[in-house]
Amino acid sequence: MSVMPMSTTRLSPPTLAALLVAAGGAATILGAYFFQFVLGYLPCPLCFEQRIPYYITIPLALLVAIAAVRSAPRSLVVGGLAIVALIMLGSAGLAAYHAGVEWKWWPGPADCSGPITGMGSATDLLRRMQSEIVVRCDDAAWRFLGLSLAGYNVLISIALAAVAGWGVAMGRSGAKGRE
Repeated sequence: MSVMPMSTTRLSPPTLAALLVAAGGAATILGAYFFQFVLGYLPCPLCFEQRIPYYITIPLALLVAIAAVRSAPRSLVVGGLAIVALIMLGSAGLAAYHAGVEWKWWPGPADCSGPITGMGSATDLLRRMQSEIVVRCDDAAWRFLGLSLAGYNVLISIALAAVAGWGVAMGRSGAKGRE
């Protein structure tokens, strides 16, 4: 019986970076879903907005990885990773804004923080209280080691941006720029 030798093909740094960002982004979204659907922590409007960069970045990072594996032009792979890095930096900014709202460092959006106004009569207020669930953006429902989920999203987004940035740097330097 003969044994086939294992392939020693290694992923290029840009491919690896794209796959790491896609996996890290997917793990983050799955974590958010776990907190929402399993643990019962309802997300506020800013929490939902923080998911949007992941919904864009995960498929984009997968496309970049596929392009790199299929020997697409290095400029396309590096450009895709640069876009991923910028999106994740924007994600970190949005998460930092939300964390600041939770710490009361600045006001949040009127629809999910601050005083409740414009309720009308007591009857209208009672009817709305029975039919609507309001999740406030300025009240962190969960903290661990002093950080809320928004605070952890800042760290995760910066880490994913750094991984994508590493892929850009390695791709630009030509370190195994093509598969």
